[in-house]
Amino acid sequence: MSQRRLFVTTALPYANGKFHIGHIMEYIQADIWVRFQKMQGHAVNFVGADDAHGAPIMIAAEKAGVTPQQFVADIAAGRKPYLDGFHIAFDNWHSTDGPENHVLAQQIYRDLKKAGLIASKTIEQFFDPEKNMFLPDRFIKGQCPRCNAKDQYGDNCEVCGAVYAPTDLINPYSALTGAVPVLKSSEHFFFTLSDPRCVEFLQAWTQDGKLQPEVANKVKEWFSVRSNQDGSSSEGLGDWDISRDAPYFGIEIPDAPGKYFYVWLDAPVGYLASLKNLLDKRGESYDDYMADPALEQYHFIGKDIVTFHTLFWPAMLHFSGRKTPDNIFVHGFLTVNNGEKMSKSRGTGLDPLKYLSLGMNPEWLRYYLAAKLNARNEDIDFNADDFMARVNSDLIGKYVNIASRAAGFIAKRFAGSLGEVTGDGAALLGELRAQQAAIADLYDKREFAKALRETMLLTDQVNAYVDQNKPWELAKKADMDARLQDVCTVCIEAFRILSIYLKPVLPGLVEQVEVFLKIAPLTFAQANTPLGNGHLIGDYKHLMQRVDIKQLEALFETPAALETIPAAATALNAEVAEAQVNALPGGEAIAPTITIDDFAKIDLRIAKIVNCEAVAGSVKLLRLTLDAGEGRLRNVFSGIASVYKPEDLIGKHTVMVANLAPRKMKFGISEGMVLAAGHADEKTDAGIYVLEPVAGAQPGMRVG
Repeated sequence: MSQRRLFVTTALPYANGKFHIGHIMEYIQADIWVRFQKMQGHAVNFVGADDAHGAPIMIAAEKAGVTPQQFVADIAAGRKPYLDGFHIAFDNWHSTDGPENHVLAQQIYRDLKKAGLIASKTIEQFFDPEKNMFLPDRFIKGQCPRCNAKDQYGDNCEVCGAVYAPTDLINPYSALTGAVPVLKSSEHFFFTLSDPRCVEFLQAWTQDGKLQPEVANKVKEWFSVRSNQDGSSSEGLGDWDISRDAPYFGIEIPDAPGKYFYVWLDAPVGYLASLKNLLDKRGESYDDYMADPALEQYHFIGKDIVTFHTLFWPAMLHFSGRKTPDNIFVHGFLTVNNGEKMSKSRGTGLDPLKYLSLGMNPEWLRYYLAAKLNARNEDIDFNADDFMARVNSDLIGKYVNIASRAAGFIAKRFAGSLGEVTGDGAALLGELRAQQAAIADLYDKREFAKALRETMLLTDQVNAYVDQNKPWELAKKADMDARLQDVCTVCIEAFRILSIYLKPVLPGLVEQVEVFLKIAPLTFAQANTPLGNGHLIGDYKHLMQRVDIKQLEALFETPAALETIPAAATALNAEVAEAQVNALPGGEAIAPTITIDDFAKIDLRIAKIVNCEAVAGSVKLLRLTLDAGEGRLRNVFSGIASVYKPEDLIGKHTVMVANLAPRKMKFGISEGMVLAAGHADEKTDAGIYVLEPVAGAQPGMRVG
């Protein structure tokens, strides 16, 4: 097999927060594929970086009282525990604010300009009169001009995937202040994607079979219709606004004072910049590396950023004279337990660091996700019960069980020496080795679920062999030592082969296996090279614990239910008890006593109600859009429609529970809870009062 040269990336996480489980899922998927390629002997450079630019980071840094550079550095400092914790082995991790990215982005722009694909024109742009700045796309929200979905960002719709100009939004509002933005004129630069050269190239590039069929079909839609700023639709691709006005944290556009590249232009260039940073550190030539015609370039991304990676990015590369990706591998979203979509902006889902802090094995998660991942753009769900059952059954009950049932006999009866394999054992091992090419092909095609399914079928065959030969009974018979050594040797060799097939998914565990077997790091080719008669193995130590239900409960726990205090009637006479019942404040008893630590878990914040509207199909709910000082807005449903008119609440301040887990409802996601007072009798609607702080309280202030 000839050695391949592969350049592999994952989508760059925006440097305004910690990794969530959706990031980790993508990195694990890419890491498994990269590890497999390296086991095949291929030369792979696997790089990532923080997406460090843009107004959101500038605004967040301003609120934190630090420079944007320091803000990004602080975020970057927290990446290592996640990556190391889940055995994600990037060859390099960089930042789009690195000097390499400034040079590369500016040069790509110059090359596109030289090719006649950069145009400038004066446009009307939304301006926040309260913040006194032009609004970035992600800080303008409103209704999608294509599907009318509410609360969509100013650059693309998360519901239908449409890409549009912020001025296309219906009923726009500032996500910073809630103010209605005004239009002001400004000169902007555009990458003319509508140029016939771009259209012709992209139609061929996106439909030549390299993309997943469902992705290619989705992208094809963009060649037939697009939304214009005046609300009409046109055939073909639209030009792409690639500039932003100061103040802006980003890369300056050459020869254009006060103008900066829109973050989505320089972010994918960060792939190249991280690679260049890696090669420079090794003393290798970046230009020579990229000029190699045999080089393969692959990007793993989520389905929410398909448009940028399958239209803008390949066109930027091609028309600036650079290599285009060989493929864009698109995956779906990760949902947790109840099918709720993962969202970095909403912060929902399983906390990766909490998972690790509970002592949960990172390779449980790697295996479980891999057992659901395939080459298609499909959502997958983390179900706690299924997770425990699958890990305990497959990894402990099937795979690890093989070694544990044989290693002790080899150590105690044969001084750690493997014996000769004969008869049925040789046939079994032959069947395992015969699957090497098929399983390797599944890994190469990113069909991880199928690869693991085939591997687990092989473990079933090995365990059936163990049950048929019963080494524990052979050990009791004085004249069966040779057969016992034969059977146990077959088990150890089968375990080695299975470990090869599982190594891309379970690198940490297989490293322990390599130590136990006293062998060099395993590669796929070694499946056909047995350890041999007389090979000495080491002492077996238990390789993996079972998932404990208590760990899963702690992972998803809500504030623990507190013990109820004894009823007052047990300590008081009947008359006193009756008087207490009749004097229930608000119609219900005071809740059980809690400690200050319990109360500290609840994060109460002042929030401004920037918008409020009735919910179609519900007579009880209002949809509140809240500003809690986070640089984004929250969507919260509240059952107060019988008491309040939407217009009566807009502009008021209230108190919300800010760290309540988002809840998926029929009408959308509710991202918190507003506090209201009322009598325990639910029929007394008139007695519901939304809490309002006194004058002077500002969004984001903590209540406590």
